[in-house]
Amino acid sequence: MYLLFKRLLDFSISLIGLIILSPLFLVLVAAIKLSSKGPVFFKQKRVGIHKKHFNILKFRTMRIDTPKDCPTHLLENPDLYITKIGRFLRKTSLDELPQLLNILSGKMSIVGPRPALWNQFDLIEARDLYGVNDVKPGLTGWAQINGRDELPIEVKAKLDGEYVSRMSFVFDIKCIFGTVKSVLLHDGVVEGVTGASTKDEKR
Repeated sequence: MYLLFKRLLDFSISLIGLIILSPLFLVLVAAIKLSSKGPVFFKQKRVGIHKKHFNILKFRTMRIDTPKDCPTHLLENPDLYITKIGRFLRKTSLDELPQLLNILSGKMSIVGPRPALWNQFDLIEARDLYGVNDVKPGLTGWAQINGRDELPIEVKAKLDGEYVSRMSFVFDIKCIFGTVKSVLLHDGVVEGVTGASTKDEKR
């Protein structure tokens, strides 16, 4: 029953969010286009519910010559690829805003396990143990507010599994408020080699 209610909430919140934030979207689109060559959006193949692949959307924060499907921490010098506006977008997590479109279309949820890269086979396999791959991925989740990029894969998968077992309206609200706190404090964000075993988000 909650899954149906959750989908209605996801659709409503993402639609309202897109409408309210449309002026900010336009400003960011202009800033990205004026600051570097390339498309406004960055698409990347991720693992969705039941391990079906989909293209996650983000505002592009890196140069167009950046190696594809490679987590930022594996680049020899990530700072060489991140654009000036991209550094701001990453720090504030505004690069994630286009995922409201993924949520609106039903590929993602507001709260859920963060979608793994298609080639993060170790994380995908670890999540199988907890049934994580059988729920819709989210914009934010329980693991995101308990270490984010600093978590080893085994711990991240276990936290994702805990979310699956505790999924409810109250727990989702707790994750949302925890996310706001983490973003404001920039908790657990890693751009270099620290936390390298789990860096799957910032591309």
